[in-house]
Amino acid sequence: MNITFHGAAQTVTGSKHVLQLPNRKKLLLDCGMFQGMGKETMQLNQDFGFDPASIDYVILSHAHIDHSGLLPKLVKDGYAGNIYATPATRDLTRVLLEDSAAIQQMDVDHENKRRILLGLPYLKPLYSHEDALAAADRIQTAEYGNWIKLDEQVSFCFTDAGHIIGSAAVHLRIQDNGKTSTITFSGDVGRYRDLILRSPENFPQADYIILESTYGNSLHDQYHSSESALLNAIEQTCLKKKGVLILPAFSVGRTQELLYTLNQLELENRLPNLDYFLDSPLSIKATSIVKSYPSYFNKRIQKVLEKDEDPFAFNGLKVIKSVEESKMLNFRKGPMVIISASGMAEAGRVKHHISNHIENSRNTILLTGYCEPNSLGGRLLKRPEEVTIFGQAHQVNAEILQLRSMSAHGDYEDLCQFLACQNAAAVSKIFLVHGEPDVQTAFKSRLLKKGFRDVVIPKMHEQIGL
Repeated sequence: MNITFHGAAQTVTGSKHVLQLPNRKKLLLDCGMFQGMGKETMQLNQDFGFDPASIDYVILSHAHIDHSGLLPKLVKDGYAGNIYATPATRDLTRVLLEDSAAIQQMDVDHENKRRILLGLPYLKPLYSHEDALAAADRIQTAEYGNWIKLDEQVSFCFTDAGHIIGSAAVHLRIQDNGKTSTITFSGDVGRYRDLILRSPENFPQADYIILESTYGNSLHDQYHSSESALLNAIEQTCLKKKGVLILPAFSVGRTQELLYTLNQLELENRLPNLDYFLDSPLSIKATSIVKSYPSYFNKRIQKVLEKDEDPFAFNGLKVIKSVEESKMLNFRKGPMVIISASGMAEAGRVKHHISNHIENSRNTILLTGYCEPNSLGGRLLKRPEEVTIFGQAHQVNAEILQLRSMSAHGDYEDLCQFLACQNAAAVSKIFLVHGEPDVQTAFKSRLLKKGFRDVVIPKMHEQIGL
């Protein structure tokens, strides 16, 4: 039995891990797209590092594109089996994959206009809308806590990971010559004090753990609440400077947290009387799906639901659906708040809003989550004097801020709490994935001090025996 790490290996996106089982079958944990990796991104997404037709089972931890985004290509290139996920992950994955296909087509159309002028061959998207739907139709659902038998040797179970609606840690029981081995894949681990979701669940003792490590060397801001930080940004930008506040936000998870926080400010009579635009059709769909799973909410929001039937809506919120409406925001005068995808500002409508507002010193771009260093969001966080967007150089006169306290990823205390249900001496190996190398090295030292015997930081495409 062995495992090969084909993504999120010493980087944060592209989660893909192939487990070769004792019966020679292969199980793929996640099939994520690489994002924000600069010029390498396209090539990384073209080559899986394995033959899709050789995979027998796919288990999906959650719907985020860096975990699900290459499922259509996997199916298109030969995978013939089912994809297992929670019901909420199934619903979210369908809309995210459709959106991913649409973005790819737009990006390719834009690039091909340039290539025509240069006499270069056309590019094609990784997959089409039809491919996205074909992959989504393969998803079979399993509820949290139910053990599902894949074959005579392998069964799996989901537990709530608390990251986004439907996110799960995956637990495998593998039989081989009368011996049972247990492997846990954390997916992405959420916060233990999340605004909306339940905390990550305890899980059975594992022999091997594949653990994300995005914030393995840092703590989220415990002293300044997301509510206070967001309100301060609105007041400083929109009320004091009469400018535009742009909030790049992931459609799933972050957008709902922002809407909920703004709703709370309104309930407390502290929300400034402004126009708040939600400019992302995907975020609108995702919010509707999140609302349909209230049982996944934590106790605090359950109480809010007793007096507020929609905790994601408030006075002043305006939903933008069409491209024409989105473009008109560029000509609108007066202070306003724009929430738009994507979270790393690497694609989607928010990239256009940043392009149109970044040179005005009255405006603020408030990044609300993790950004790959090479993404537009990551480049902005370095506070450059100039940045290139859509091939055009822009002076960075707008204020660049980051809201660290709203991350959906657990910090090192959350990750250690996630592991607290385990007997460290009984864990043979922990594999750290989904993190930058320096972060993983620091987190490895922390885990060794906590009694875990062997902590491995795998390289891309590295195969390790179990």
